[in-house]
Amino acid sequence: MNTTILYPHISLNVSKLDRSKAFYEALFDTKPVKERPGYAKFELQNPKLNFAINERPNASHSSENVINHFGFQVETTDDVLAMLLRLKKVGLATTSEEKVTCCYAVQDKTWVQDPDGVNWEVFAVLADSDSYSDTEKSSVACCAPEVISISSFA
Repeated sequence: MNTTILYPHISLNVSKLDRSKAFYEALFDTKPVKERPGYAKFELQNPKLNFAINERPNASHSSENVINHFGFQVETTDDVLAMLLRLKKVGLATTSEEKVTCCYAVQDKTWVQDPDGVNWEVFAVLADSDSYSDTEKSSVACCAPEVISISSFA
């Protein structure tokens, strides 16, 4: 029996639902399709993604130990720039990188960080690379910059 996957799913625990909901509404440019006490669910169409946030105010948040990062691959640098401009327009702090080598590819990208420290990237692959990264970074998420500006939603 074949299984049809409707959406990839990501569910995150967050410390404060309201600030995280506001962050993800800005990041995704849409409102949740379902909201309940301590819970919000987004169903994105582009890219297709079932994304939920669950309020866990007393949970130990250590995204470095549990999550590397999340992101969206786009087609071109122009797409990265369009997303960068939209994110800045809605008040999210960003960190951008041009022609950086990451995960065996040369990429243009921008990063944002959610209120609990989860890194999100928007990237376009420019070329293949024989190197994993420009510098081997073991203490940061994948090829994330060492400093990612915290958004006003923090």
